[in-house]
Amino acid sequence: MGVTYFKRFRMEIDLPAYGPKLPALSATAIAGGRSLAPPPLAVDPALASQGYSLLAWSPKLIEAHSDVKFRSFRFELDANVFPCLGDREGCYRLMGDIVKREGFVPQATWLAQCWPDNATRPDLCGTIQGISDGQGLGAVQNIGVTPTHRGKGIGSLLVRAALQGFAEAGCRRVFLEVTAQNTGAVRLYERLGFRITKTVYKASEVAYA
Repeated sequence: MGVTYFKRFRMEIDLPAYGPKLPALSATAIAGGRSLAPPPLAVDPALASQGYSLLAWSPKLIEAHSDVKFRSFRFELDANVFPCLGDREGCYRLMGDIVKREGFVPQATWLAQCWPDNATRPDLCGTIQGISDGQGLGAVQNIGVTPTHRGKGIGSLLVRAALQGFAEAGCRRVFLEVTAQNTGAVRLYERLGFRITKTVYKASEVAYA
């Protein structure tokens, strides 16, 4: 084992500046009745036509969020930065810790599913959670999309839905942290309006072959 330092960016967005973009989330209605619970959120037409929708937070979905988190991160760099993300039980404990926090924001916590017309059950494929300091600052937690559903706009959809939820919860500014080597994620957040405000280094023990 050795200690490695991972470079991470803190990125922030001012919600009033983001506000005009939020209504696009509700542009299209999706036929309900096939989700786990609760009813799905309407999403963009292109994603809706492929069977994608978002499920709002419900305690019944904690295991589903945990499983998607594990499948999203287990082979990724962030599983080295935060070892709990590479362990199924670790993801369940992490999810439990998030939802038990006083500042947990249900409105900013979403589960993505893909349920094409010819499928008998949904493929749960994305997760995001939010917490707040109670003074207008929100924090995005663990944005994860499973490998087979990447590159389709699910990550963007999750972040936009979370930002809308933060705004509804009274947050005026939102931040997240991202590993600098994850350049695709950094570019995504920049496209959505986030800007790098700080660079930090996270120490983590990594096993060397």
